[in-house]
Amino acid sequence: MNKKGLLVVLFFGGIMVTSGFGLQNMMSPPLEDVPELTGTPADNFPEEQRAQFCGSSDAKSTDYVQEFSIPTLCTNPLAIVTDYDGNVWFAETNTGNLAKFDPNTETFSEYENTLWPPGARSMMWGMDYAPDGSIWYTDEAYDSIWKFSTIDEKYERLTYPSEGDSLPQKLLVDGSQIIINDFTGNKLTFLDPSQSGKEINYLSIPSPIDDSVTADFAVDANDNVWYTNWLFQQGGVLVKFDQNGYLKSVANSDEKFLPLLDFIEIYQLPETLLTPNGIVVADDGTIWLADTTSSSFFNFDPVVGNFVQYVTSDPQLSTYGNQTGVVKTPISRPYWIESDDQGRLVFNEQTGNNISVMDPISQSLVEYHVPSKNPNWADCDPGTGVLLADCGVAQIFDFTIDGEKIWFTEWAENNIGVVDTSVPLPLEIQLHSNSLITTPGNSEEFNFVVSSLSQKDLLGVSLILSSTHDFLNLELVETPKTFQLDSDAQRSIFIIVHTSEDAIPGTYKVLLGAQLPDVAISKYVTVTIE
Repeated sequence: MNKKGLLVVLFFGGIMVTSGFGLQNMMSPPLEDVPELTGTPADNFPEEQRAQFCGSSDAKSTDYVQEFSIPTLCTNPLAIVTDYDGNVWFAETNTGNLAKFDPNTETFSEYENTLWPPGARSMMWGMDYAPDGSIWYTDEAYDSIWKFSTIDEKYERLTYPSEGDSLPQKLLVDGSQIIINDFTGNKLTFLDPSQSGKEINYLSIPSPIDDSVTADFAVDANDNVWYTNWLFQQGGVLVKFDQNGYLKSVANSDEKFLPLLDFIEIYQLPETLLTPNGIVVADDGTIWLADTTSSSFFNFDPVVGNFVQYVTSDPQLSTYGNQTGVVKTPISRPYWIESDDQGRLVFNEQTGNNISVMDPISQSLVEYHVPSKNPNWADCDPGTGVLLADCGVAQIFDFTIDGEKIWFTEWAENNIGVVDTSVPLPLEIQLHSNSLITTPGNSEEFNFVVSSLSQKDLLGVSLILSSTHDFLNLELVETPKTFQLDSDAQRSIFIIVHTSEDAIPGTYKVLLGAQLPDVAISKYVTVTIE
């Protein structure tokens, strides 16, 4: 397997690698396999891999999530975006085609890409919609940027500037330019979409750390570009690039390129932040980062220069199965992160099988559980060859926000889905206080209330008590971890926050709330250790 294929396994395989269910070589099936042909894109996989990569295509729904099955089998949908009319566009990584879903008629249209090599596959991570009605997206297998006109329904391929191993990943149409991060090529690339054909010019900004990866990026109100450079399991840096200052200086200079360090600021990432894939700039100018090798996401304040770590709820047992007991500490793996027009943060939890919405103002978190799961991506086999029902993950690799709707793709289940955040929630969490002050070696009492807002007779509730650090331990007092809650009833929950002797002074977040089968509702408490 080449370097790019290895990175696909390491960074996109998630918990499946450690559980023995890692991504296979995604470029071509073994030559010795002679599969039974189906006449569908499933033929791109050997028969023994089709359940894993093609899924069931059975659309499911909850009170908050509705799924839609893609008519063509085994398309592996990934990058997704909505247009100005509310249509949903997504890339089919196993066909090379784009598809459109009309939410009003609930119908799909798939557009054949005649330029695509027969039987080829590529992970298409980035996609955006331009004001002229064109859709731009990345193609890692062939180091390409594609343009599809929704007006004349034609594809155009642009060669991406690559030296060695490149992986054009996320993509943003930003005014008159397009920005792409080259994940393995370790650079940011800017291009002018008004150009076309072989004459198109690219501006590539190399990253300040050699042999690292360049992950997702975000643009702030002053047109600064924020992105991360990191080394696998070794940490990295957050980079602020002054693109206006750079371009202005280049325009006024006789030199084509000026020293990059003159136009960037570098901030060391916390030791606990190892794989910052997603990034977004919030309305208040702070930076949010999603960490894919944990259950955490982080806030960075450029004014004071400090990071604050947040945590999600633990994944439900159904997402990882753990029939063999190999999963000792299940994690949710927040992947990409964006903000909506209400200032809320939205991120996908890859191995939590959730689409999550965090409100920085109310310090609340709502995690919407996606009902479809593929058991071949988790520890779901009890050894008898019979896969457990409702076990696994759908590989929710991308999402897009359209008002109060969050559209997402299920790469391993051949579905798209939508979360409706306007649907009333069944529970409310009321904290005794938003903050707690303690010292190392101390224990403090704390309480919160879980209230039912549902008309259902009984709600099966499982409490959420999550901490970002081992030296902060949350203990329930005379309350079971799971219980039944009557309609319109409420229950007070008492806990003790234990701080170990080796606790490091600082500001931390703990998450308190309640998990239902389809949704989890929680709030953050700020714990200050003096």
